[in-house]
Amino acid sequence: MTDATEFAPGLMIRGFTAPQKLADYKLIAFDMDSTLITIECIDEIADATGKKAEVAAITEATMRGEITDFKDSLRQRVGKLVGVTEADMARVLAERLKLSPGAETLVKAAKAAGLKVLLVSGGFTYFAEHVRGLLDIDFVRANVLEIKGGALTGGLVEQAWGDICDGAEKRRTLLEVASLIGIDASQCIAVGDGSNDIPMMQAAGLSVAFHAKPRVRNEAKVAINEGGLDRLLEVLR
Repeated sequence: MTDATEFAPGLMIRGFTAPQKLADYKLIAFDMDSTLITIECIDEIADATGKKAEVAAITEATMRGEITDFKDSLRQRVGKLVGVTEADMARVLAERLKLSPGAETLVKAAKAAGLKVLLVSGGFTYFAEHVRGLLDIDFVRANVLEIKGGALTGGLVEQAWGDICDGAEKRRTLLEVASLIGIDASQCIAVGDGSNDIPMMQAAGLSVAFHAKPRVRNEAKVAINEGGLDRLLEVLR
């Protein structure tokens, strides 16, 4: 993280003075996979077809920014999920999906301070809606896997805004929700770990990298490199 200072062990800040007040912000937007939750859902789904390593390698390269076309990357990976059943996905949800440490604490603190909460993910509504319920999240945008006959087809379902929530769509969604609730982008916090989170992080007043790839840490005003999401509360009181 260039020009960064260590605010506390494993917690870096740059470009602003901390601590600030959480209540000065009105919206906090989270990536889902490897941010609000500990897994990359698409990698775990792929395990059902024996393609986890293959899919995970593409995911990792994409999150590091080595593969720059997120939409093409996602289509490639979803295409490898043909035949995964709804039962397979239910097992991933029940057995592997876990909230990241500190996620519940941070979301509760944000809501108590009057912030709205947005989950905006390049992952899938099947999991995002479950996380919405766990954390009482206000807004969700994610991709919809096409299912026919109880199994994935390898395709995605077109939604009103498009078919793939990539970096540009994450940024657009952040600004759309900000406009909807009548606030400025400077009153938004964006939290993520991968390269496709950078556009929304650049648009927000406060950008937070959580156990993130190097490129993402270098873009963020706050980098949580050790500990849980609730470490943001050391910076925002």
